Amino acid sequence: MKMNRKTVAIILLAGALAVGLAACAPTATTVPVPDAKATTGLRPALSGERKYLDLPGFGQVAYYVDARGEGRPLVLTPSVNAAASAYEMKPVWDAYVGTRPVYAIEWPGFGSSARPDTRYTKELMTRSLNALVELIGKDVDVVGLSLGSEFDARAALSDPRIRSLALISPSGLGKPRGGTQEANAEDGGKKLYDRLNSVSTPLYAALRIKPSIEYFLSRSFRGPVDSGLVDYSMDATRQPGAKYAPVYFISGQLFTDDAYGELYSKLTIPVIVLYDQDGFVSFDRLQQFTQQDGVKAVRIQDTDGLPQFEKMPEVKAALDAFWAGQK
Repeated sequence: MKMNRKTVAIILLAGALAVGLAACAPTATTVPVPDAKATTGLRPALSGERKYLDLPGFGQVAYYVDARGEGRPLVLTPSVNAAASAYEMKPVWDAYVGTRPVYAIEWPGFGSSARPDTRYTKELMTRSLNALVELIGKDVDVVGLSLGSEFDARAALSDPRIRSLALISPSGLGKPRGGTQEANAEDGGKKLYDRLNSVSTPLYAALRIKPSIEYFLSRSFRGPVDSGLVDYSMDATRQPGAKYAPVYFISGQLFTDDAYGELYSKLTIPVIVLYDQDGFVSFDRLQQFTQQDGVKAVRIQDTDGLPQFEKMPEVKAALDAFWAGQK
C-alpha cells in the first residue's frame, strides 16, 4: 500500500504532536472500572454466536462459538495492536468451523469485549483465556497470533486442559532485550505509558485513520492487504474506549520481559510455530525452541506475519499434520 507525501506528513505531524505534548504533560492515572459492559455497537467479526463471559474485576469478555463438529475444541486468539480483533483469525475460523467445535476470544479492551479505562496487563489477558477454557470445560487446542501467543503460553503453564499450542508468528522468540520483545524501560514502561496516556486521544486519532491502518497492515502482507481486515479494523478503532488498551500495548507493558525464558522454554505440551518474515517480531531463538521435545516449526514461505490470510491452505495443512501427530 502506498501513501502520498501529504498523507505521510499528516500522520507524522500527528505523531510528533502527541510525542511532543507527552514530554511535558503531567502523568495520568486510570480509574478502576470493574464489571464493565461489552462493546455492543461493533458488528460481529466471525460467524457463529457472539457471547460474553464475566471476568471478575474487569467485566465482559467477548468470544465467538460454533459448537458443531467433532473432536477437541479449537480456541483461536488474535494479536494485540491498535485495532486488534477476532477478525484477524477469520481465515482459520472459516477453515475449521463446522468440522470441529471452534471458539475465538477477543482480548479485554479489544474487539467486542469491554473497553474500560482501567489497567491492562498480560496477567489480565491470560486470565481471560483461562476463564474461557474453564467455561468450555474440556481439553482444547489453542491457535494464537503474535503477542497473543505469549498469553497463550502463560495460560497453558497453569491449565492442563490446554493440550497443544499452534503459534502463528509469535512474539517473544527474539533476543530477550530491546525491540518489541519487552518493555525495556527500567520501570516496565510505566513512565512511557503515563506520557502516552496523557495525549492518547490525538495519538490514537493518528493511528486509527485508514492510511495508518493500511500502512501498518501492509507490513504483515506480502501481497495486497485484505480489504475486509482493513474495514473491520476501522470499525473496531471507532468504538467507545478503543484507545485505552492500545496505550498499554504501545508502552510495552503487555510484553513479557523474556518470553522465551519465562514461558516458551517451560512448555511441555506439543507446540508448532508457523512463521516466515515479520516486520514486528524476530525469531532469533526459534531454533533453540525447536530443540525442546514436542516443539516443531513450519515455515510458510512468502508471508509476512499474517500467513492465514495469504497462505491458508499451507497453514491448514501444517495444523492438520500437527494435530494428527498427537493422536
